[in-house]
Amino acid sequence: MKTILITVVPEETRAAVLDEGRLMALEVERATHSHLVGNIYKGQVQNVLPGMQAAFVDIGTGKNAFMYIGGGLPADTLHTLPKPQKIHIGQQLPVQIVKDASGSKGPRATTHITLPGRHVVLLPTAAYIGMSRRIEDETERSRLHAIAEKICPQDMGLIVRTVAAGASETALAEDVQYLEKLWHSLLARFNIKSKGASLLYRDADLIIRIVRDSLTEDVGEMLIDDRAVYQRVCEFVQLLSPALVERIKLYEDREPLFKHYGLEEELENVGGREVELKSGGFLVIDKTEALTVIDVNTGKYTGNSNLGETVYRTNLEAAAEIMRQLRLRDIGGIIIVDFIDMEKEEQKEQLLALLRELAKEDRTKTNIVDITSLGLVEITRKKSRQNLDSIIYSECPVCHGRGRVESPETVSIRIAGDIRRMEHKFHAEGGYEIEVHETVAEELRHNQLLMNLAAEFGMDIKVTAAPGMHPENYSILQQS
Repeated sequence: MKTILITVVPEETRAAVLDEGRLMALEVERATHSHLVGNIYKGQVQNVLPGMQAAFVDIGTGKNAFMYIGGGLPADTLHTLPKPQKIHIGQQLPVQIVKDASGSKGPRATTHITLPGRHVVLLPTAAYIGMSRRIEDETERSRLHAIAEKICPQDMGLIVRTVAAGASETALAEDVQYLEKLWHSLLARFNIKSKGASLLYRDADLIIRIVRDSLTEDVGEMLIDDRAVYQRVCEFVQLLSPALVERIKLYEDREPLFKHYGLEEELENVGGREVELKSGGFLVIDKTEALTVIDVNTGKYTGNSNLGETVYRTNLEAAAEIMRQLRLRDIGGIIIVDFIDMEKEEQKEQLLALLRELAKEDRTKTNIVDITSLGLVEITRKKSRQNLDSIIYSECPVCHGRGRVESPETVSIRIAGDIRRMEHKFHAEGGYEIEVHETVAEELRHNQLLMNLAAEFGMDIKVTAAPGMHPENYSILQQS
């Protein structure tokens, strides 16, 4: 059974999902870093790039949203646009944010609006019926599809969510009626004449999203350490699924909730580069701008039989941990996994089958592509909200995101080069005083570089360690 833990302080809300006591997912939301994903805006087109089939839309948040131009505009809006040019500068459109801003890139928007409910997602701008891939029973899929076709509003679409499995037609119909009313109210607000962009709909906060998306029959209990939030969740669940209210409990112990469940130490390691496996092997996770690379190593694990079996078992264990880490860290985009080489094709196929089976448990769309000719497994995972790295960490002011700085020896050689250039222009009879980081000072005092330099130009060179100086920075002062 699963357990959901929610801990609330004025500065942030944290929600963790445990499966048989093991942390499987974590979300953090802070008042100063509110997500835009799911929000719907009355946007105003600022620029159109026909060559890229894209437009930039002002949504009133500072950074313009990037939007691919295509179909999917609401019927009410589409009829009012001239046929030769559907999107133009100055035009106002209802747009929804599908990806948060990251780095220098603004958020990504779409005109394909989705309104999520408890059992279904309403698609006001796309007329088709979809079904959660996690509902595998064909009889149940057929039943839900028939209900969806019956209750779907005209010229709109529906996606039936996983939690709808076993739900009655009445429950689904009530969901649809509420979402349809919500959409018409948004359209009414959109049609009010106003200049500039404005917010039409704000997506639910973390607490409501967790209840809406994760509180299902396989959850044994939900523990909340804040009384006001506990009461709010109980009222919300009473409307959605009254049978689940008794599983929501108020945590009142003096020991912090996450510490009681042993999560604090694990959360400190979420941003770590290495992840240890129980067998003694380990993963190395490196992120770049375009993709994430994961390397699998046997480490201390030597196995009990032959090399091939040791490698295979390590890869299977690594596969389970990799899929867990993708969810835990909310890693999105392109992921390349360098598993340990396996010679048997049968083992490779079994590894892929395991990865695909584990991917079904992920609420975020995850696709296991294949094994390349170099033995690398390609994975794609939808990226939308800011992940834990971007919320919890900021770029290192020392290495500026590189993950390393120049060695003391490298800095020493640069210093020697600068002094030579200065000497060729003007000889400093009083010598030089150099201020450097402690590690560089130690390097300069123990090698012959400065002694040789002083002898070369017939002068004195004094080295001073400057506490707090950047390891790559230094100052060279001519002495009179």
